Amino acid sequence: MKNRIVFALILLANVFITNAQEFQGMAVYESKTSTADFKMEGREITPEVQKMIQERMRKALEKTFILRFDKSASTYEEEEKLDTPGADNTGMRIMASFTGAGGKHYKNIKDKSFAIEKEIFGKEFLINDTLPKINWKMENESKKIGNYTCYKATAVIPVNKSDFRNLRRKQATDKKEDKKDEAQRTTNFMDMVEMPKEVTITAWYSPEIPVSQGPENYWGLPGLILEVNDGKTIILCSKVVLNTKEKAEIKAPKKGTKVTQAEFDTIVAKKMEEMQEMFRTRGGNGTQIRVGG
Repeated sequence: MKNRIVFALILLANVFITNAQEFQGMAVYESKTSTADFKMEGREITPEVQKMIQERMRKALEKTFILRFDKSASTYEEEEKLDTPGADNTGMRIMASFTGAGGKHYKNIKDKSFAIEKEIFGKEFLINDTLPKINWKMENESKKIGNYTCYKATAVIPVNKSDFRNLRRKQATDKKEDKKDEAQRTTNFMDMVEMPKEVTITAWYSPEIPVSQGPENYWGLPGLILEVNDGKTIILCSKVVLNTKEKAEIKAPKKGTKVTQAEFDTIVAKKMEEMQEMFRTRGGNGTQIRVGG
């Protein structure tokens, strides 16, 4: 009798472990970004043109993402949509690439790593690096998102601008620019984009979905993150499906030239400089871009 009870307990334990290993889910997120602070200034930029540009950007930045997850890993990628017939979305694609959108995003919370497949100007990169640690502060607030009770957490994340500054110093040294030449470079891209020193993140997570996962690089809370707000972009979960019969394969991407996040940031900064230089040589009509302020 005693042996039967022990056998039954072992069997139940094995079933529990198997179910935990096979636990899997899918979440759909809708992303919206405010463009109110994005402004272009120049002789040909009228208030009407400014409003039209902001509206086009707002619509272009409304995206749907799919997060597939298990207990230890997840993939996050944009849902493919057909472009509007006759629309020229080239500029929006470039901006989306610079702002971190697009590509397949994989993160593994067990070994604290992430991998992102990303294409920029026709070249594919594979960003491999360590997951950034987020120092979450648990708040005494809760709310419902769909059928799930969620709890609030906040974090302050510094914005690193050193890559862009270091790149500019290196370029100035390589080109042996004197002070006069440097002073004349008034239309540098990063000078026109005002970046904050830090960003406050507000997240809402549900312990009812027991995975430490979330959209993009967000993770580290005792439950799936169903909403994230960084002050400009809101990512909100609209649908959750748990333990479907068909299991998705959650694997790290492998295509592209391997780089670290810092190396990729430097590549993007250099591309920005090249675009701005091209813009200057073709004549920018005094047009400048301003974000914030």
